[in-house]
Amino acid sequence: MSSFEFNATKRDVQGSSASRRLRRAGRVPGVIYGAGKPAESFDVDHNEIYQCLRKEAFHASVVTAIVDGQKQDVLLRDVQLHAYKPLVLHVDFQRVDANTEVHTKVPLHFINGDVCPGVKLQGGIVSHVTTELEVACLPKSLPEFIQVDLAYLEMGHSLHISDLKLPAGVRVHVHGGDNSVVAAVLGVKGSNADAGAAANEGAAPTA
Repeated sequence: MSSFEFNATKRDVQGSSASRRLRRAGRVPGVIYGAGKPAESFDVDHNEIYQCLRKEAFHASVVTAIVDGQKQDVLLRDVQLHAYKPLVLHVDFQRVDANTEVHTKVPLHFINGDVCPGVKLQGGIVSHVTTELEVACLPKSLPEFIQVDLAYLEMGHSLHISDLKLPAGVRVHVHGGDNSVVAAVLGVKGSNADAGAAANEGAAPTA
């Protein structure tokens, strides 16, 4: 679990007018819900939450919300941003229970793509078909990212969800037994058709 935390203040006055006043004062309105408890409105310093949101791990970690001095573990569920200004307009968080499985999306970090046989020896390029996966696990097991090793991937071959090495206690939450392609090595002049061929081939990387 991550050590991210932010400080917030309970918010009693709600509505669009109140939210606009908060934003003018450099505060961001938000809400915490879930775990069988009533939803709780709060506001947080814009710069503090903005800096948190700039970190990739904050989006896929259990974080500590300190609301009027009271700590609670939460997951970021939604953030509303201004259309063109670097402004956070609203944030939603869901409470988590240490003994209840959470479902959330986790980014994929690819390594060794530049030294895999399909690139280094055969002149191909790596196509990152999937960049994040929805996982299920207890809060204490939630990873900030999942590492994808492409070291043995050859030209025309692809890596699927079932090929990934997951952290202990973590499983991929897929629908209908989906085993989508995560990455593939394509020819430099490869087209979408080439990508589809690699995806359908289902070849696992050689060990």
